[in-house]
Amino acid sequence: MGISRTNSGSAWRPLLPPIPKMGRPPRDRRQVFDGIWWRARTGSPWRDIPERYGPWETAYSVFRRWQIDGAWTRVLEKLQVKADADGVIEWEVSVDSTVCRAHQHAADARKKVRTILAGRARTTWQRSRTTMLWAARAGA
Repeated sequence: MGISRTNSGSAWRPLLPPIPKMGRPPRDRRQVFDGIWWRARTGSPWRDIPERYGPWETAYSVFRRWQIDGAWTRVLEKLQVKADADGVIEWEVSVDSTVCRAHQHAADARKKVRTILAGRARTTWQRSRTTMLWAARAGA
């Protein structure tokens, strides 16, 4: 998903938070935004952002500030609404019924055994055979 570079950024400007009025004028928003997208796309560390996107500290501080104030959530919601209106998104649900079985030795080493003594059922805990064999080998 990319933002079109046509119309000199008029498509993406309404989605971003307003530029602060105080302090030094910020870097070119497009440059910083592209740096953030590059980092998200590649998964590389912040310090590896190419120099053409400006200092990595700027990209990180803008990303973090927008993350804290919820700007990224608002941008995602607006993009989803626009994409849904354009018919780009298909809202399908996929249910997977995959079963993942664990190996028998992944469970507890002790096993519950029922014994019948003098007409009464009694439940006791007993080590598994593999544990007993391992302990016997270790002691020898």
